[in-house]
Amino acid sequence: MKKFDLSEHTAMAWDEESIEESQWCTPVESEVIEKARNGEIELKLTPNKFVPSSWIENIKGKDVLCVGSGGGQQAPILAAAGANVISYDISQEQLNKDLFVANRDKLKLQTIKGDMSDLSMFEDESCDLIINAVSDIFVRDIIKVWKEFYRVLRPGGELFSGVINPSFFLFDHAEAQQSGNLTVKHKLPYSDFTSITQKKRQKMIDNGVPLVFGHNLETLIGGQTKAGFSIIDLYEDWWSDEETLLNKFSPTTIVTRARK
Repeated sequence: MKKFDLSEHTAMAWDEESIEESQWCTPVESEVIEKARNGEIELKLTPNKFVPSSWIENIKGKDVLCVGSGGGQQAPILAAAGANVISYDISQEQLNKDLFVANRDKLKLQTIKGDMSDLSMFEDESCDLIINAVSDIFVRDIIKVWKEFYRVLRPGGELFSGVINPSFFLFDHAEAQQSGNLTVKHKLPYSDFTSITQKKRQKMIDNGVPLVFGHNLETLIGGQTKAGFSIIDLYEDWWSDEETLLNKFSPTTIVTRARK
């Protein structure tokens, strides 16, 4: 029997997700690109809120690495704003979306296929800004990722990272939607390898669903500071009530702004 490869599975699952064009897999329209060219940068790392404009002032000419952020959204927008952008994503279909927007709107943009858990191809202090839309849940060791982000950034460089609020993983959201009630079901931190049955996990694998890890605040926030970052700002965001009943009571995502 072939040994399960998490990275390979995640890549295949996100290729399928990209083909279906969910929220994170739908390229932005040319109007959004034109706005970015004119200095109005509508950048989302979480479902609804835009990154504050004050975070991305003077982006022109900066070397930006977009990690786990393919899909024809963040990378092309920043390229249109004048940044030198590399999009690094585990899904070739997601990277193809970036290239589609780049070709459509005549943008200079480089794409590289790879797992965000492995940034070894990037040299020390080689970029000014790392953009990481919500994708922490697809890596087992988030501490390693923070350390690598810190290594790759130049002194004074920044990391904008979207993460899932740990409280999200207390609940079975599909079950909650059916019953109409939120009931605490899982102990934190959550993992599809330890928090659910083998039968349920195998069904997810057979159906091409990405496996996820719900990290805690100690590793999401504390992990960044232990890597050497200073957290200089953050904001929270929500999904929709259709996505999760938790949305009625609590923010579901967090975006941190960290500086080396």
